[in-house]
This record gives sequence, structure tokens and C-alpha cells, in this order.
Amino acid sequence: MSAPAVPRAELFAELPRTRVTSFGQWRALTGRVVWTMVSKGELIGAILTPLVFTVGFYLPLRLVMQFQGIDYAQFVMPIIVLQTMAFTMMSNAQLAAFEARTGFSSRLQSMPVGLLVPLTSRIAAGLVRSVVSLTAALCYGHIIGFGFTAGWVQTVGFCAFALAVGTVLAIGADGLGSLTKSPQSLSQALTLPILIFGMMSCGFVPETQFPEWVRPFVRNQPITQFAYALDDMAGAGVTWEVLRVGLIWLVAAATLFTPFAVWASVRRA
Repeated sequence: MSAPAVPRAELFAELPRTRVTSFGQWRALTGRVVWTMVSKGELIGAILTPLVFTVGFYLPLRLVMQFQGIDYAQFVMPIIVLQTMAFTMMSNAQLAAFEARTGFSSRLQSMPVGLLVPLTSRIAAGLVRSVVSLTAALCYGHIIGFGFTAGWVQTVGFCAFALAVGTVLAIGADGLGSLTKSPQSLSQALTLPILIFGMMSCGFVPETQFPEWVRPFVRNQPITQFAYALDDMAGAGVTWEVLRVGLIWLVAAATLFTPFAVWASVRRA
């Protein structure tokens, strides 16, 4: 004699209900990306990238700058940090493009996942990568003679400002990645402006080393202003007059990039 059938509602009545929160989703997706970076060795690249920049930028010019009375380790370190932040943002762009191309982003949109959870998880994972790269860059800088002399408040400000720049750039790059869906072509497209703005800045050489006609651009472009602020934070201490310009550029970029990245992330293909 068979047992009486139990209604489905009663069968699962005693099981605890699963409460899925946006924070839990964000934590799971962020952990997934970070674990992928660890397992695939991407964090090793984040450590080696600032080493390449330090060796490639410091060694060729240090003697030339020494003849001009410039402590080049102290002078060049801000732009090395900025270049490191700029190249780590490319990983965010590639990740967003890969998820869009493989349909992972579309799959998340069909599930009960918060609209901004995928975007914020990628940005959070990118911040982890930026912290690793910044730590490595400062270690290499210490080896070549770079140091902080304005106290711990300015040191914290240096790190926070550098990470803020990297995060804002990563947000913009994430939006581009979500739209293009091509990691390879996106990397090629982002490399050129990174190099142009980096080389055409006062981070590698003083403004007087550039031709007269290009100095206004070199002096006023955002990378130069970021480098000025970081240089002062590492040296005698940044003043509001110097920091204000860099903050204006940073806020303007965040105001432009954030809505674009949100739209690119939540739109339906």
C-alpha cells in the first residue's frame, strides 16, 4: 500500500527560506573575479607591470636628470604610479568585454540580480588589482630612492588619490568594454591614449623640456595635474591650489564616465 501523497507546499514548508541580497550577489561576483585573477596569474602581472615601468622610465633618464639637479626617483614615481593605474584599468575593460561577448552579462540580466551588481563587482575586483599594483610600485620606488617626507596624512592621501584615479579610469574602461565586446581591439585602442597622455605630461620631464608650442597642453592636461598633486603629497605636502585642479579633473571624469558605464552595463543587447 503506497504512502499518501504529500502536497508540495507542505513538503518544503520546514526548509529555511533563502534570502538573496544585492550585497550577497556583489560579494559572490567580486569573489569570482578575484579568484579568477589569482588562479590565472593576473595578480602576478599586476605586480610585474610597475616593475617594468620603474626600470624602463627611471634607468634611462636618471643620469640626465641628475645633471640638472633633479632627484629623479622622487620626480618620476608619481607618473609611474599613474601609468600603473592606467594599465590596470585595461583589465577591467577586457573583463567587461569578455563577459558581454560570452553572454554572461545577458545571462545575469535575465536573473534576479541587482542591476548595478555586475558593474560594481568588476570595479571592486579592479580596485583589488590596483591596490596590489600600487603596493608593488611603492616597493620598487623605495628601492630606487623614492620616499614620503610629508607625514602619514599626505602618504594616505597619495595612495587614496592614486586609487581614485585608477577607479575612475576603470569605470570608463568598463563602459567601453561592455559596448565593444572585443577585448583585443579594446586593449589596442586604450594603449595609445595612455601612452600619449603619459609621455606628453610633466611626469617624466619638466615642462621646460618640451617645445614652446606644446607646453600649454602638457601643463594643463589631467595626467600632469594628477602628477603634480601626487608629487607634492610625497614631498613637502600638497596645497589646496595644486590639489584643486587635479580634483576638478577627477570629478569631471567621474561625472562623465559613471553614467556611461551604468548605461552600458544595464542596457539590453
